[in-house]
Amino acid sequence: MEDKRKHFVHVTPNENGGWDNQQGGEKLSHHRTKTEAEKAGKEEAKEAYTELKIHNKDGKISDSISYGNDPFPPKG
Repeated sequence: MEDKRKHFVHVTPNENGGWDNQQGGEKLSHHRTKTEAEKAGKEEAKEAYTELKIHNKDGKISDSISYGNDPFPPKG
């Protein structure tokens, strides 16, 4: 079985409407709104100890939140 921690969770627009959460090329969940997808994505990323990448409608990443896989963690 593949280690899910290697793959970030992505919140992406669905071409048929709504928003999807994906990890490693697999759809984790589908949501009506971006806000709902972000909320679920945060939980999915926390569970996998990885990063959440939030995309805009144009596909560009607008935000990134780390839940344990940050290559540059804050010092202190």
